[in-house]
Amino acid sequence: MSAAAAAVALPVSAFLVWALLRSPLALRLIARPTGERWSPHATPTFGGVGLFLGFAAGIAVALAAGALEPQWELAGILGGAVLLFAAGLVDDVWSLPPAAKVAAQLAAAGIALSSGLSVRVVETRWVAIPLGLLWFIGMTNAFNLLDNMDGLAASLAALAAAFFAVDAVTLHPDRLSLVVALALALACVGFLPFNLRAQGPAAVFMGDSGSQVLGFALASLGMATSWQAAETTAATLVLPLLVLAIPILDTALVTVLRLVEGRPISQGGRDHTSHRLVRGGLSEKRTVILLAAIAAALGTSSLTYSVLNDYRLTLVGVLLTVALLVQFAGFLADLERGEVAQTQAGPPLLRTILLQRRRLAEVGVDFAVITASFYAAYELAVTGSGTPYQRHIFLVSLPAILVARYVSFIPLGLYRGVWRYAGARDAIAVVAGVVVSEAVAYGIVVVAQPLGDFPASIYVIDALICIVLVGATRFGERALFRALSSLKDRSGRHRTLIVGAGRSGRSLLRELRETPGEHVVGFVDDDPRLRHRRLQGVPVYGSAVELERVLRKTQPDTVLVTIPDAPPDLLDTVVRACADAEVPCRFVRRQLDLDPLAVLAGRS
Repeated sequence: MSAAAAAVALPVSAFLVWALLRSPLALRLIARPTGERWSPHATPTFGGVGLFLGFAAGIAVALAAGALEPQWELAGILGGAVLLFAAGLVDDVWSLPPAAKVAAQLAAAGIALSSGLSVRVVETRWVAIPLGLLWFIGMTNAFNLLDNMDGLAASLAALAAAFFAVDAVTLHPDRLSLVVALALALACVGFLPFNLRAQGPAAVFMGDSGSQVLGFALASLGMATSWQAAETTAATLVLPLLVLAIPILDTALVTVLRLVEGRPISQGGRDHTSHRLVRGGLSEKRTVILLAAIAAALGTSSLTYSVLNDYRLTLVGVLLTVALLVQFAGFLADLERGEVAQTQAGPPLLRTILLQRRRLAEVGVDFAVITASFYAAYELAVTGSGTPYQRHIFLVSLPAILVARYVSFIPLGLYRGVWRYAGARDAIAVVAGVVVSEAVAYGIVVVAQPLGDFPASIYVIDALICIVLVGATRFGERALFRALSSLKDRSGRHRTLIVGAGRSGRSLLRELRETPGEHVVGFVDDDPRLRHRRLQGVPVYGSAVELERVLRKTQPDTVLVTIPDAPPDLLDTVVRACADAEVPCRFVRRQLDLDPLAVLAGRS
């Protein structure tokens, strides 16, 4: 009965969009081409009208047919959606300032929260309300930002709403959530044929009047399903996060990037996940299909964890999910930095995303290390196996610590570096990542449930142990690499000593490292600040006047000089020392010709 009533949303949405395309509005309410979309064509932007009215029609019919009883939570969802639809429509026509849009979002979130929706898995009300506001505003803006490519926002919203509908039927039975989810999903399905067409660009965009309603409605469903239940199981907590993981990841990526670059977060641009994938070689439609497939896989896994209700299985599953998301985020960052070839398309690009074995191994090792560290801290701080409540808090804390560790390790670059060249900065990153994530995890646990007889000292002990273990895994690779390098040096690799540890010398070092059979044994430089230091893992042995001693110690096959403009007496010293030691000496000179005509003339 509920499904049949909500199904009205599909024909209403489709008919209204079809009718509006044939009305005078099709020539008036238009989005001109900008840098935020690939589309070079002016396109009508009233798709949100069809989406919202289809969504509202599905709920109205369910109420009229008695499939759904009127209740305050429903009034809050509809009231907030109406406000955001109106504000979005005004923005589509006249362009509201960012402050006005945020004010409308705050008001809509306040309406929903005052109706009874809340994050009930958090017992402290003064914490639950700010979290609720943050969740509503974050998801509303996530879909507003996600609406940057034909069919993307509507496809992901339809999938997410479908998973919430399944959850409302099976795991957390709730008629309200079922009707709202079905109406939203089917309204998106009715809109999609006009926005994601087999041939040609979109016939209509949803505009802010549609994207903000989608984000707000999905945020409401997250609260009205699993977060409305007074449970704190891992599966309960992660279900909405996994269902909406792609919008969350995209928003986080764009927000961090724009903050780092000093750009306003509200400013549009082609820096979204979808844009990066297209620049990486995928077509627009394949990009939408890929992101939809990832969203579907994440949603399915979240429901599976809840159905099986096995803590250990959920923990392992969340680990795998986080590992793949780290892979995906790392691939996107590498792509933006130009470290991934952008001519690949289709399956080769997907293999590049998934088969970064090093990063997968690091995530897996960190899972084992973080788990072992927290278990060791627990064993040191409690008597025996602890009380039942202590074991309960342990099981609640571990997922929070794992997630906080990964979230802090990613921006600090702990999955981006090559640890065989680790240095002081990397050690600082390890300490900062562990300390920050421990504090965040402790705050999450304290907010969710009182510690009771669970010793708070466990978190301090855990941080200390984890710093040692994570550092050991990173710097242990460095020690192993040096040992293996020493063995390889004895088996015939060409040994090179570089004179000059400036920019040219370090650049040459990177090139030689990528050349098979080459090994840089050290630097020579006159800068006293560099003496006895390591640059990218390579030692600086001394100054040019000490070159004779350095040659005896390092026994290089070649000396490469990267400072050809140095004083003649210094260069004479280097050449004489190499001649006395019978070591070939070569000068490396980098030239830059700014005139392309000269280069082309030389080839003709």
